[in-house]
Amino acid sequence: MLRIAITLLLLLTSANCIAAERPNVLLISIDDLNDWTGCLGGHPQAKTPNIDRLADRGTLFENAHCQSPVCNPSRASMMTGRYPHSSGVYFLGPDLKKAPVLQNLDTLPEVFAKNGYRTMAVGKIFHGGDQRFFQEYGGNNGGFGPRPKQKISQPHGHPLWDWGAFPDTDDDMPDMKAAQWATSKLQQEFDRPFFIAVGFYRPHVPMFAPKKWFDMHPRQSIQLPLVQERDRDDLSQYAINLTNLEHVSPLHEWVKSAGEWDHAVQAYLASTTFADYCVGMVLDALSESAHADNTVVVLFSDHGFHLGEKQRWAKRSLWEDGTRVPLIIAGPKLAAGQRTRRPAELIDVFPTLLDLAGLPSDDSQEGQSLTPLLENPNAEWNHPAITSFGKGNYSVRSTRYRYVQYLDGSTELYDHETDPHEWNNLAKAASLHEVIAEHAKHIPSDEHEILPGDSTGHKAYEASLKALNRD
Repeated sequence: MLRIAITLLLLLTSANCIAAERPNVLLISIDDLNDWTGCLGGHPQAKTPNIDRLADRGTLFENAHCQSPVCNPSRASMMTGRYPHSSGVYFLGPDLKKAPVLQNLDTLPEVFAKNGYRTMAVGKIFHGGDQRFFQEYGGNNGGFGPRPKQKISQPHGHPLWDWGAFPDTDDDMPDMKAAQWATSKLQQEFDRPFFIAVGFYRPHVPMFAPKKWFDMHPRQSIQLPLVQERDRDDLSQYAINLTNLEHVSPLHEWVKSAGEWDHAVQAYLASTTFADYCVGMVLDALSESAHADNTVVVLFSDHGFHLGEKQRWAKRSLWEDGTRVPLIIAGPKLAAGQRTRRPAELIDVFPTLLDLAGLPSDDSQEGQSLTPLLENPNAEWNHPAITSFGKGNYSVRSTRYRYVQYLDGSTELYDHETDPHEWNNLAKAASLHEVIAEHAKHIPSDEHEILPGDSTGHKAYEASLKALNRD
């Protein structure tokens, strides 16, 4: 009996030592952030010094993309390692645990918890119900935040669609409370490695932030996004309908005619700078903590965001502005100051963190570990980024090209070496037939049916389908 007890004690001690050697994980999410950061250069007036310094500390994936340009399916995909076309979660509903394919899967934090990690979160990581997935949850602190009694900017019907300088102080913002919560956690000591997730809501609508953040981006000097007025002339009517019919976001024509385009751009820049400040608080707390030299940091956004490009607003598109996201990975023993143009997907974060933490891989996951690109940003990489918006609509993004195929069979091809704004659809160019075929082979042939759930977002898909059937 004594020998058995000693053996068990040695095994337990050995397991604890292995766990103690594993790196901590700090996962930072920023809702609706596109490439308007200093390090990605999406807008010349973007001020994101803290995101930029994190990029300098690690690897910036310049060509990273979400798996759906909608919050719920994007986050469900990333946190389970399954594409939307595999799970059937295409829109804001259903909840991932109501999808039969995902019900019995352990999510990213749950896997880490089962491997000895202390898991904690605050703010928005999943699309609601975050407390189910973490051992400790600091709350959403008011979610999208306080709203004035009267809309500041425009009479659009959706309660979240507004922008302007509000409220008076940073302390009234949920993101500030989340940053403070995360800062306090990072100052603590833990007897095992931790997994801390911090989800910031800005720059998601309503694009509110205190006045001082707007003052950093004076309205009279705001530069509007570059837009080509006839940009959509080479698109199918289905593609236009999919991104314009029954959407909750305002029409671009309204924003222009109301004289609010520059104000909305100012609000997005101000909200992003505020979110960046909150990110800086968390990064500073980590740097000043005992965990600084043993923590992997991953920063990401759940999808992109249009601010007038292709005459549309918000997400829910399969173009670059709708799918491209910031993605940065930094940490101990990882190279600093790296950039890679190889395509990366949010679904790749799960297997990458398993790799970096030395945890068992899961061959059933559909993403790829990005560790080869962390070791060599120019490594051979044959994994394009696949994004869907509803069943039958896909984009395939490689290092150079974006290929889009819609439910009606219409297609688009953009060459990002010569056309970074995706103004010229090359799908009918005979000389690019092989390029199109190479990208088209990545379009999924096996698609899960759309599951019943929240109709928001689904309405646009259904409206475009009805219009197609009428034609």
